[in-house]
Amino acid sequence: MANIVMMNQSKALAKLDGSLVQRVFSFLDKLQTDDTTLGLHIEPIKGAVDRRVRTGRVDQNHRAVLFRVDPKEGGTTYVYMGTWKHDVANSLAERAVLRVNPVNGILEGVVTESVEDTTDPTPPRSVESPTESARGFLAEAGFTLSDLTHRLGIDASLAGRALAAADDFELNDIAARASGWQADALLELGCGTGIDDIRDKFRFSEVPVDTTVDEDDRIIRALDRLASKMQFTYIEGSDELRRVIEGGDFAAWRIFLHPEQREYAEKDYSGPFRLSGGAGTGKTVVAIHRARNLLTRNPNARIVLTTFNKTLAKNLETDLAALEPGIRIAKRLGEPGIYVEGIDKLANDVVRQAAEIGPATEAVLGIRTEVPVARTKKDQVWREIVDTIATGLEPRLATPWFLDTEYTSVVLANKVTTLEQYARVSRAGRGVRLSRPQRIAVWKLVEAYRRRSRMDETLSFPEVLAIAAEHLQQRASTAADRPADHVIVDEAQDLHAAHWLMLRALVAEAPNDLFLAEDSHQRIYGQPVVLGRLGIKIVGRSRRLTLNYRTTAQNLAFAIGILTGAEYHDLEAAPESAAEYRSARTGPKPILRQCNSVSEELRTVAEQLQEWMSDPSIDPSTVAVLTRGVGDRSQLVRALAERGISARALDDNPAIPGHVQILTMHRSKGMEFSRVILTGIDEAHVPAKAGLLGVPEEELTEARLRERSLLYVAASRARDQVVVTWSGRRSELLGKS
Repeated sequence: MANIVMMNQSKALAKLDGSLVQRVFSFLDKLQTDDTTLGLHIEPIKGAVDRRVRTGRVDQNHRAVLFRVDPKEGGTTYVYMGTWKHDVANSLAERAVLRVNPVNGILEGVVTESVEDTTDPTPPRSVESPTESARGFLAEAGFTLSDLTHRLGIDASLAGRALAAADDFELNDIAARASGWQADALLELGCGTGIDDIRDKFRFSEVPVDTTVDEDDRIIRALDRLASKMQFTYIEGSDELRRVIEGGDFAAWRIFLHPEQREYAEKDYSGPFRLSGGAGTGKTVVAIHRARNLLTRNPNARIVLTTFNKTLAKNLETDLAALEPGIRIAKRLGEPGIYVEGIDKLANDVVRQAAEIGPATEAVLGIRTEVPVARTKKDQVWREIVDTIATGLEPRLATPWFLDTEYTSVVLANKVTTLEQYARVSRAGRGVRLSRPQRIAVWKLVEAYRRRSRMDETLSFPEVLAIAAEHLQQRASTAADRPADHVIVDEAQDLHAAHWLMLRALVAEAPNDLFLAEDSHQRIYGQPVVLGRLGIKIVGRSRRLTLNYRTTAQNLAFAIGILTGAEYHDLEAAPESAAEYRSARTGPKPILRQCNSVSEELRTVAEQLQEWMSDPSIDPSTVAVLTRGVGDRSQLVRALAERGISARALDDNPAIPGHVQILTMHRSKGMEFSRVILTGIDEAHVPAKAGLLGVPEEELTEARLRERSLLYVAASRARDQVVVTWSGRRSELLGKS
């Protein structure tokens, strides 16, 4: 039985039509089972540069290009490069080379000379050396040809073109034509990353390549290098083979990870670990791989994979099943396997499974009570209480937004049950300072809120979270087992203090206890927190991803422009910048269209959608229109229907094939589409006036940051193209772009 290694030529895979995909799978499946099967027609190429190259018959018109590797130890391994029409495949095979880079020990698949055929999956490589006069922005920054070739191992021709690039956009175009680790290394150089830092990111070894070892054995050893796994991966059995072949381009994340991503998914940590990164940098991918890897190590491990809400949690479970069909999904908290739920549902589960919840509710609320299923509408209750209880609290503080945030971040987080406790408690991180008379007034409203909850037999989600956290801590104090061995959190930036108390209580402090994926630029809910104040000590176990795999460089530049001029801080209170973010892809510039009226804007949106829908290669369900509010969304669905465009509102329901998706910016969190229209981006809608009403002046800056972050989230959803429309005066958040 032969080993199959897939070479990451996803563009080549994406070109295959449905019938050919099945034939490629059948060919590779037979090759994996028995490479001596006569019908495969595995043949060497006369005059090929690499003696290992072979072609195999996929059908009468197409041949697969392969490398046969026969190490002294282990069985025959075939490296699959791709499938092309007969003549193209033979031409590529003649010039294809599988080699170990002598500088860094990374395995590479290259083509030795340029060709005119656009189906060539690798960048052209000439033998000409770059001239000293060709000095671009990398050269001006101090990088030399020797740095790129002798210290990183980048091909000399590619390095020369990179050094001659006039700016980072030109460098992006060059990197887009490269493959494997070299493409990403060029993007790192464009970010200003130093040579030593790049070597560290790609985990290059300082140990020189052992040239005394047989070349085929060196190739097999090189496959284990993390950077090699960006371009090559072993395929385990026919099920995985089918997923990779049929998945094509969009399945690449399942197996081809950046060395940094792979290390964060596999490495052991002595305590909580925080992974940050911009939209599309692969944080969620790493979190999913980490959950799978922890379960692979210990099939009896109890792993919690959670995120901000149930919709995002469902997406995580779907992606986890795509990564490994049949993976053990726990049906109940505390069972072996991966338990995937939104964090509020997680808290409910803790409370429902508790044998005795009274002591926990007494510690948090000051009274023993059962925890009901019903939930209050918090804003409405706070508003009614403010209208009926005379406290003398000034109007700027007597708002649902301020009171609920104070209640969650201070009262519940510190288990405050009396006025005396509230008068002394620290309010670290709150923008508004309160005098003692103000604290007394706030506490009267808190007491009224709790009385109302007892009368209505309802509790809010933050109260349930605080009770769940306290129950887990009380349970642990009696030496009872915690319900999880590992907790993995995605979209961690949107969680508030009560969330973190519950998460910390779910798992004992131990190696690999908490893994957090977050992007402070995408915080669109709640208030910022500092993890150290909530018992989660990161202490140096924090890393950042900067390379965007989702959207194009042009779209990314537009999205980052929305953040310009604002100050963000991460979950450890450190300043957060988007300056180093780079994209691995290029494409058209975003289109910004000003309209004279709402009706003209609707017509503009419809015309853009009709233009896209006229292309049969574009699936309507991969196209989205994002609005600021639910009312705008509903109006847009009706308006598009009147213009003959089939569109569906996306709420909790999954995307409907064959229809354009219309959704709010909040709902788009965690999603991606091929093309996106942001509509209604005018001063009346963005920032939303309602989102700023009732916010004290001291906390307006943070509220405006959330509005800016929301537009950034929306602008970073598109893989290929972004269109922005507005009528009247454009939103200030668009700047002058």
